[in-house]
Order: sequence, then structure tokens, then C-alpha cells
Amino acid sequence: MVHALEHLVVRHTRRLPSPTGPAGDGASAARRFDAALMTAGFKLSAELLERLSGLAEATVVGTAVRTLATVRELVGDHVRHNVYFVDFPANVPDTLDFWRECVAEALADGGARAGVVDQLRVGVLDLLTLPSYGRYRHTYEEMLAVHDELIAAAGDRLTVLHLGADADAEATALYLALAGSTTPLGEEHLRDLAELAEHGADGPQPEEIPIRENRAVVNLARLRVGATPLFDTVTDVLRLACALADGDVTLREPTRFRALSRPHRRALLAGLDAVVAASPAKLSDVSAHGEAWKRLGERLHPHEYPHWPHAAGVFAVARGERKVPSFDSRVEELLARGEVAGAAELLASHAPGRLFRALDRLLRGASGGKEREAVLAAVERAAPEVSGRVVLSVREHVQNRVGTSGGEPRVFVNREARAWVADDTRPPLDDADRERLIAVLDAESRRRLPLSGRLLIDPDVLDVALPLSGRAASAGLGVLPRGSVSPVEGELLRFFTYWRQAQRTTDLDLSALVLDEAYATVTWLSYTALTDVEGRHSGDITEAPDGASEFIDLRLGAVRGTYIVPQVHVYSGEGFDEVAEGFFGFMLREGEQRGRPFEPRTVRMKSDLRGPGRVALPLAFRRDAEGRWHAHWLHLYLRGAPSANEVEGHRVTIAVVMRGLMARTYLTVRHLVALMEQSASETTWWDGRTVPDVPVTYIGLERPEGLAPGSRVFTPENLRDLLPA
Repeated sequence: MVHALEHLVVRHTRRLPSPTGPAGDGASAARRFDAALMTAGFKLSAELLERLSGLAEATVVGTAVRTLATVRELVGDHVRHNVYFVDFPANVPDTLDFWRECVAEALADGGARAGVVDQLRVGVLDLLTLPSYGRYRHTYEEMLAVHDELIAAAGDRLTVLHLGADADAEATALYLALAGSTTPLGEEHLRDLAELAEHGADGPQPEEIPIRENRAVVNLARLRVGATPLFDTVTDVLRLACALADGDVTLREPTRFRALSRPHRRALLAGLDAVVAASPAKLSDVSAHGEAWKRLGERLHPHEYPHWPHAAGVFAVARGERKVPSFDSRVEELLARGEVAGAAELLASHAPGRLFRALDRLLRGASGGKEREAVLAAVERAAPEVSGRVVLSVREHVQNRVGTSGGEPRVFVNREARAWVADDTRPPLDDADRERLIAVLDAESRRRLPLSGRLLIDPDVLDVALPLSGRAASAGLGVLPRGSVSPVEGELLRFFTYWRQAQRTTDLDLSALVLDEAYATVTWLSYTALTDVEGRHSGDITEAPDGASEFIDLRLGAVRGTYIVPQVHVYSGEGFDEVAEGFFGFMLREGEQRGRPFEPRTVRMKSDLRGPGRVALPLAFRRDAEGRWHAHWLHLYLRGAPSANEVEGHRVTIAVVMRGLMARTYLTVRHLVALMEQSASETTWWDGRTVPDVPVTYIGLERPEGLAPGSRVFTPENLRDLLPA
């Protein structure tokens, strides 16, 4: 269990829990450990190296084995990345020449010849029927033998691992941070919270667990250790029931409830009874998930517990035997009558968060200046009661509600990162109203920021988007939230994707679309276009029982367009949520570094591919007017077709999505830093070399070495903790 927690701590915090063991001379083993880490683009901090050097060699070796496995998985180096063309990126053939070669080889193959001849007579040839197409023709070792060693470059990534506290303290701190997060966690982080909760459920708890999915995970762990679950709504009880059935605690997907033990039935019914007894109005939440409540009632048997009558009332509402108007229906009734001011007042008094989420609709529905004034006044009164995440989300929304309505593309992204586009036909908000709202929202955010003293800011972090949802980014290494912009420095940009099918033959295809400044297609690289002026494709792999990789090599100086949009298509088989493993990333190299197709030291980003739809858009690259390239983080999935997805069929849709996304401005770290500076005693811009000798609040991409004790550190791994509560 300790080793599993150590793995989580390293992955989430880039800290290694302080190793324990007998003292000894571990200096030599520690240096070897450090050298091995550097091959994967990691390094021990000076403090951690010193700590390891004072331990017995066997302890250092054991720590090294575990940690190396963790960081190699982080960067995608835990699997073997082979390529179809053995000496990629050299000697990649022209696409048609390559296909002709595959046909010639098939015609020379007695077993395949007849089928190929029949296809040629018809005039349509299925590449997948050619014996030499889509399958590796050499071993991984043979591929390695034809590639030179990577030449080290100053620009290679080097991620420092720092010395942490003892394993128990680090695991507890991580548990408290995830459980108490003010933003929803991504799927992987939610699974990690479940693992940490088993360790921390009977220990220190966060002061508040504002995200309901987090509360369900914690409640499950508390129930298992005999602690009382934390309920304050009836839906909390439903989420815990879903967790007990290994179902969806977000309630987006239906859960198949199973038989519950008597202690679990009592815990759920007792909690339900207490919530409703304390506030009968909370019965109005039942109808939102009425079918789920009816199915759960069949497993809980509330009639067997007459001493909990309030719990029985929940199921009476779900069955329609008892009428309780929902809060939303009361709001909708007022709006249907045109009473916008009344709806705003009701929301401000009973559901301030919903008021903020409905703000745009209320302002558009107001019939005149008097009603708009009533809505704005309600917002000002309710602001202190609204979560910081919602305040910032509305701030981002309002800053984008400018200009006249002209049917411009509007990109919608749901909680699962699925994107779609529609024309924006909303009338613009009044400029004076926008300015007033921005002032209110900024004042409320500034009031809640608890930071004072000295700020130490890494300028490279300023354009990182605020993580207003953990689902706005995939899990991985070097991943930034959707909307972030980061510089790209290097001559050669290389994309990679890896997948391993679970049960069915699966073909994922890596492609890259190049667009001009007007979002028109310039060219693309894919299995149908292996070479172009811009670069090379490593070749199509069409099945992955043991895992498969594809690469695209681009020389940035040769790119003729303004945008590069890498994408991964599901051509056939399992989707991104079904494969046993799938991820995407990119590397940056200097022109003469050579090396294998996959070199972990050059990996700048590796993110999991887990989402709906059949087309993944992890990020895009844009060249500015000065010729510098920047990464724009997307983390989007398009629906696509059930099969045969390819870049040619989606380039128009992707161009429309890109146009809508590039027109949007995101709220970034720059915004919060500007608010913090108003109360900070001093702001220092980190130069990458020296740090102050006094405690600071540091905000940056990587934690510097040598920060004074008592400093607070915010990096992309815990940037969510920077958001005002």
C-alpha cells in the first residue's frame, strides 16, 4: 500500500516521499539512479540526492526501481514504440509508390495473389487485405539498431523530482487536496482520490468537500471504515449508492444497482431521512433523478424501516405519489410569465450559483433597463455566496460576450470534452452591463484571494488557462488546461500516438492538418499522405494486440501554413474509452539530434486519450506574425463517424472548430496574478536562476530548487488550489 501511495504522490506532485531505511553509503547508487532518470528526462533535486546518498544501497536501488517505473509511465516510455518504416523519418516512400510495392508483394505471395487479382479486376483495392500492409515488418530491436544515439541538447526537457515529507504525510496532503478541490476532478484523478480515500478516510478530513462527485468517493471510503457518510442533499445519498454499485457518481450514465447489505441500506436510509427531516424543501431535488431513485428504492426496501418516514417520502416523490414542485420549475414558471426580476430574486435568495449560471439568459430576457438593473443588483447581492470557480467561469463568459451577433461559430464543449459547433445567434450584452459585471466579479475574486506577502512569478505561466474544471485537461505529463497557450521552441516537432486494443482489432490513425490564416487547408500528413514538404508520417499500423505507435515528423521552418492541428482518428474497432491503453504526445528536437523515433528526454507533453467520439484533438499549433510557434491546448473530441474516420473527411469541421476556438479568450493565470499584485507586498519575476531567501508564493511551470521554508508553490499539478474558494 505504501508503494502504491508513493506512486500517486510522485505522479501528482513531482515529489518523492522521503525514503526510509537503514543508513549506509548509497551515494554511488543514488548517482546511478540520477543518471537513469535523466535518460527519461527527469532528475533528482540536490536535497533528494543527498538524502538518498545517506541510505543503504539496497534501499536506494528499491526506491530507484519503483520511481523509474512511475516516471517512465508518465512520459510514455513504459512501452516499446516501434515504427512501420524502420528508419523513420529517413526513407519514407511516396504514398502511391508504397502502395504499389505492397500490391507487388501481395501478387508475389501465392496465398494472397488470387484475392488481390479479383479486387484489381473490380477496380477497388482494400489495403487491409495486403499481407505487408499495416503490420510491423521488423522487431523493435531491429528498429533500434538502425538509429543513432540521441545527441543531448540544451533544450531537452528536464523535470526535477523534489524531496517530500514521509509517505504518510504526503499521501494525506494529497488526499486533502484532491478531496477538498474546488474544481471537478478528471476521471483519472477521481480514481486516484478513491485509492487515497481508503488510506485517509479515518484520518484528517478537508474542512469542506464542495464537489459532489468527490464527496461520493470519500463517503464510500468512510462507509467502509465504519465512519458516518457526509450528506447535506438527497443527491449525495444517490451518488453514494452509485459508488457502492461501481456506477457513475456523476449521474450522467445510469447505474445498475445491485443488492445491498443491511448495514449499507441502513446507512443510506438513515442519511436520507436526516437530510429531509432537516430541510423538507430538499425533496424538490428528487425529480431530477426520479428513475434512478425508483430503481434504488427496489434495493433499499424503505417500507421495512417505518422509523425513517422522511426517507420513505423520497421514494413517494420519485414514484409520483407525492407532488413536490422542483426549484427549477418555479424559476421556469416565473420566466414563462415574463417575470425576469422575480426569477432573479428567487435565484439570488435560494440558489445563487444557479443565478450566476443563468445570468446571460436573464439579461437577454429582461424587457428593459429596470429589469436589467434588478438582475444586476441580484448578482451583486449574491456574489459572496457563489463558489470562486463559478465566479471565475462567469467572468470568462462575460469577457467573451462582446461584439454584434452575426452567426459566428460558437464551440460547445460538454463535461466529457465532446465538442460541437453552432452559429452564435445571441444578441450581444450591453457594454455598460458587461463592464459592471466584470467589476463585480473581479472585486469578489480579489476579496477571496488569501495571498499576501511576496509573489515570485515565472512569466511562462501567465498564459496558462485557469483550471476551472479538471475535465478541461487530460491526465499526463506537461499537460495544460484547455485554452492555455505555451511557446514552442525547436526545429523539429514530432507527434506520437500509442494504443493497445483490449478485445477487438483496433486501428487508430495519427494525422496532422495544416491550415492557412483563413483556416483553409494547405496540406495534411496521414496514412494517405505519407510525405510532403512539411514532414513525414511513420506508416499505418492497423492492429495493436501488443500495442502500436505512429509518428509524424514536421520541420517547423518548412511548414507553409499558420496552424498545425494534430489529431487521432478511430478508423475501426474500439473507441478511446474502450482501448486498454491510449495516449498522444509531442516531442521537440534540434535539427541534428537524431535518436530513436521515441526519445523520452525530448517529450514535452504526453496525455491520455480517454473521451467520447471518434476524433481526438489534443492541441493545435499556431505561428504568430513574428514566425514564432505556440501550442494552443484543446483536449477535445468530435463525434466523427462509426468507422473509417480520416483527416480528409473532417477537415472542414476542424477548420470551423479552430475558427471558433481561436476567437475565444480564456481566463488565465495572468488575471489572478494581476489581482494578487494589488495586495502583495512585492512581486518578483523569476529569472530561472535565483530565488529570494524569504518565504514567497511561487507560481510557475516548475518548482525551483532552494525556495525558503514556508513558501507556497503553485505549478500546473496543483494550480486548482490557487483558485479562490
